[in-house]
Amino acid sequence: MSTIAPALQPPPKPQPARVPTDWTTTSMQGRIRRRYRSERRFRLLGAGAVLLSFAFLVFLLISMLGQGLRGFTQTELRLPMDFPAARLALDPATLAGPNARAALAAVDLEGATARAADRAYGTGGYKLLSDGAWLSVRSAIQADPQILTRRADIWVPTSTVIDLAAKGDADAEAEAGYRLLDARKAVRTSFSMAFLTGSDSTDPTLVGIWGALKGSLLTMFVTLILAFPIGVLSALYLEEYAARNRWTDLIEVSINNLAAVPSIIFGLLGLAVFLNFLDFPRSAPIVGGLTLALMTMPVIVIAGRNAIKSVPPSIRDAALGIGASKVQVVFHHVLPLALPGILTGTIIGMARALGETAPLLMIGMRAFIASPPGGLADPATVLPVQIFLWSDEVSRGFVEKTSAAIIVLLVFLLAMNGIAIYLRNRFERRW
Repeated sequence: MSTIAPALQPPPKPQPARVPTDWTTTSMQGRIRRRYRSERRFRLLGAGAVLLSFAFLVFLLISMLGQGLRGFTQTELRLPMDFPAARLALDPATLAGPNARAALAAVDLEGATARAADRAYGTGGYKLLSDGAWLSVRSAIQADPQILTRRADIWVPTSTVIDLAAKGDADAEAEAGYRLLDARKAVRTSFSMAFLTGSDSTDPTLVGIWGALKGSLLTMFVTLILAFPIGVLSALYLEEYAARNRWTDLIEVSINNLAAVPSIIFGLLGLAVFLNFLDFPRSAPIVGGLTLALMTMPVIVIAGRNAIKSVPPSIRDAALGIGASKVQVVFHHVLPLALPGILTGTIIGMARALGETAPLLMIGMRAFIASPPGGLADPATVLPVQIFLWSDEVSRGFVEKTSAAIIVLLVFLLAMNGIAIYLRNRFERRW
């Protein structure tokens, strides 16, 4: 009976044929129009976002260049110096000997420079000069000791008021005084090499960026040589050798959390460990580099692991199949193929470290540093901290110097990224 039952069942009902969509109806045409309008709105919003970002970037660059380019120039005053009449206790023979520096230090060049300005431009003429104008006189004497036997015109830096008046950023009285000097052909504005070769100063006409730039170079050097190899080796171990268990899961979570920790926390860590416990020198590039290396390392580890994961498993299988050891597979095949991605993560981490200020303030790198550091243990500052300190100054002359320092920082960042991008493209492999 069970064999007859299926035969007695009614045949299945035929399925109705699927009616094709009629795209000519009013409702379908309305849906199509709404879809196209939505797509156009999305494209316009995307283009608007790009244009808005580009407009902010252009505004930033124009404002920085407008203020910063003036910071690379310095107004100078022609100062007639009558060295025989000044009766300085100096002679060319003394300056040719081994005691030349001591002889120059014993002479009141600052007073002689002020008196020469009063004779040339009237009582109070010394107010036209920068506080370091006498340094230009000393440099002229060192360059040509025979200048002590005659009169000479020496170009010296002017005061901040005259410098701002020359650049059209002073009051009416100062600009009138500048026009009188300009009519006498006694002033000129030229490129300031002192800004590129000097260090910090209380006078905006004497400040330089080289001290902070050298401090940044030394700090980034320490950061790179510590964070890059340790981060890459950590990524290789976690991805290629470490067993998958709760301990490695805990390590991964910790690394991800460290990458999101605020930078000032690393500054507190550097203060507690490197300064208070290990008693390293305060405000030194080695301490700044160690602190920033701790901050940069998690970013390199995460980027390195993602780059190693992107290497196809067939590369490993092929290398193992021809007899390569695990170490040879990792260092001869996996690491070269993952290196472009690792370098990308390194670029991001180093760029973040270069612009950091908070952790370096915590370890004392906001001190007034009047000379460039000579080594990793010497007191130093870095470009972001120097910009922060100059922006907090009262004198108006520091405004353009701050913008000029920002331009130097951007150029430094672009140069560092350019080198890293070149290395990334150099080691890139396609398969």
